[in-house]
This record gives sequence, structure tokens and C-alpha cells, in this order.
Amino acid sequence: MAVDTERIPARRRRLGDRLAVLGERDFTWFFVGYSTSLLGSSMAPVAVAFAVLDGGGSGTDLGWVMAARILPVVLVLLAGGVIADRFGSRRVMLGSDVVRGLVQAVFAALLVAGRAPLWAMVVLVALWGLGEGLFLPALGAIVPDLVSRKELLADANSLLGLSRSVTTVAGPTVAGLVTAAQGPAAVLLVDAVTYGVGAFALARLRLPARVANADGGEESMLADLRAGWSEFASRPWFWITTAHMGLFNLLVWAPFLVLGPLTARQELGGARAWGLVMGVYGVGAVLGGLLMLGRRPGRPLVVATVATLGWALPSGALAAGAPLPWVVAGALVAGGGSAVCGTLFSTTMQHWVPPEVLGRVNSFGALGAFVLGPLGLAAAGPVAGRIGVEKVLLLGVVWQLASCAVVLAVPAVRNRRWEGDGGREGEHHGERER
Repeated sequence: MAVDTERIPARRRRLGDRLAVLGERDFTWFFVGYSTSLLGSSMAPVAVAFAVLDGGGSGTDLGWVMAARILPVVLVLLAGGVIADRFGSRRVMLGSDVVRGLVQAVFAALLVAGRAPLWAMVVLVALWGLGEGLFLPALGAIVPDLVSRKELLADANSLLGLSRSVTTVAGPTVAGLVTAAQGPAAVLLVDAVTYGVGAFALARLRLPARVANADGGEESMLADLRAGWSEFASRPWFWITTAHMGLFNLLVWAPFLVLGPLTARQELGGARAWGLVMGVYGVGAVLGGLLMLGRRPGRPLVVATVATLGWALPSGALAAGAPLPWVVAGALVAGGGSAVCGTLFSTTMQHWVPPEVLGRVNSFGALGAFVLGPLGLAAAGPVAGRIGVEKVLLLGVVWQLASCAVVLAVPAVRNRRWEGDGGREGEHHGERER
């Protein structure tokens, strides 16, 4: 007899019930392909860094190459959302995987031939970033189509988040070993193959047909973009949480990523200590993903926002001059909170945003969340030089605690509930249930 997972309380659901989403054919194909390509893409930055440095490049050269990957992602996110809604997420993601796989294969070939000048690396990673910027909005939009029962949507997002967490930990480790043994070209070739696996899995999907909005023309593209902005702006719970995430990246996470290694080198024992902190952060994310399997809190945005309080802990431990075990413990909690928040926010978005605008709305959310991150990375060092590392980190802690309190006070966030919990499904004109 089929099990109605919607009626089983989360705390009583067995592991088999929590993994019921793997019984969905399309999701399983996508999960395998996406996880494989994720492993490759998490390995690639290590290989690129050593390709630049082994080729005689300086730290400044490496910075140019890394920036060349990030900038196209930010620039094409909005266009990626429009394209995904017009032509379908699967087509966009399939094309992105093919392009990125070809880029990495060419990069590997140039390294093997000894003909990889800096300008060529910059061009190749920029194309890589372009594909990534097109892929991300489509990723958020395709998940609801992969499951036939919407009560499995949270489990689908939990497993995808778990895959991201595991590959974030495993990818750089494997890349370091392969790079040391065979050189960076071997890692990039592996990455190219994993994109091929991802593309094959996408080609195997049998998704419901969508009416493509492919009238063409610049005016139509702009109209689509305006419609996406209207849908995004009409949902206070969405743009408020997006602003919260964007300012977190500016004021908390970016300073932590820049000043954390500096503090670790000066006070905690160097690179090994920092590697432990970030590794345990990844472990926390894995545990958080496992925790979320089979669970769907009645007030998802409340739980997601409370989970972000943990992001203040590692910065607070560094600012207080705490010993390494306390910093590691803070990173563990922060990683778990990241997984919980990511799962619940993605599920909420996919549940309440209409599918025909989901790519565009997701692109506005992603842009708002990440656009300030590069500014924070660039400003953290100079600001710390003026007011001190501890003050910059402490400012982030205070901001995170205060901003969570503000977000939780917003009725649109606090009252967002699943059906059957007494809350409203829609909140604005044009919004319909998912």
C-alpha cells in the first residue's frame, strides 16, 4: 500500500519514507547527474588556481582569473531567469552543461599543450561563469517539475542541498590529490566529463510540457524582465529575506572569509586551523541536510530565519579571541543553519511562486543575495586596517542578530505557513498555489 507521506508527522517518519523522493524517476536522474557535475565543479577552482600559479602567475593574476569567473555570473543572472522561463529550464541547463564541459576540455587541452597564457585562462573562466549564471536560475525553477507530489518538494531540496554540502567538502580534497599526482589538467578533464554526465541525465528527463514564451525581440525580453520584477516585488516575504541574505553576505560572510584566514594565521595555528574550520562548516551543512530530510516545519520562513542566527557564531568566536575548538563549534552550527535555511527558503519559493515566472523570480533573488558579496570581499581588508579585525567581525555579529530580529517581526515572514496550518496560501494579486 502506498504511504501518504503528507500525513506522517516529520518526527515519526522512517528513513525510507524520508527518501521516498528517490522513487521519483525524473528527480533520481537529475540528482545523480547534478551531484556528479557538482563534484567536478567543486574540484575545478583548485585546479584553476594551480594552473595560474604553476604557469608563473602572481596572486594578482589569480585574482583576475577568479574575478573573471564571478563577474559573468552576476551579469547574466537576470537574463538567465528570463531565458529559463521562455525556453524551459531543462533546455537552458542542458546547454549550460554542454558549454561548461567544452570550456573545461579546451582548458585542459591548452594546459597539456603548454599553451595557456593568462588571457586565455581569463576568457575560458569567463565563459565558464557565463554558463553558471544561466544555470542557476533554471536550477531553482526546475525542481518542482521533478516531483509528482508537492509534499516531496522539501525532501528534494534537502537532498540537493546535501549533495552540495558533500561535494563542497569532498571536491577540493579530491582535487588537491589529483592535482598533486597528475597536474591541474587532469582535474579539468574530469570536470568536463562530469558536465557530460549532468547533460546526459538532463536529456533523460520526461518533464511536463511548458508553453514557451519565445516571441522574441528586445521589447519582449524587457517585458518579461519587468513581469519577473513585479512578481518578485509583490511578495514582501521574498524581497525581505533576499535583502537579509544580501546584507549578510556583505557584512558577515565576506569579512569572515577574508579576515578568518588572517586571524587563523596569526592566532590559531595557520592554514591547517582554517582548513579545519571550513571543513567542519561543510560537515555541519551535511548534518543540517540530513536533519531536514522528511521535515517540513509549519512556519518555514521563521525556522529558516532562526537558523541563520548560527551564522554569527564563528565570527563572534574569532572576534572574542576564542580558542580554535570554539571557532570550530561555531562553524559546525553555522553550516547546519545554512543547510536548514537553504532548504526551507528554496522550498517556500518553489511552492508559492507560479511556475511560469519561477526562473525570473529566482534570478532576482539570487542577484539580490549575491551582488554585494564581491564588495564585501574587497572592502573587508581595508576597513579592518582602519578599525581593526575584531571590530569588523563584531559588527557582522551584531548585524546578524539584529537583522534576524527585524525579519522575524515582519508579518509576511512570520505568517507564511503550509496549507493546513491556518495560514493563507496567497498574499497578493496574481499569486496562486503551488
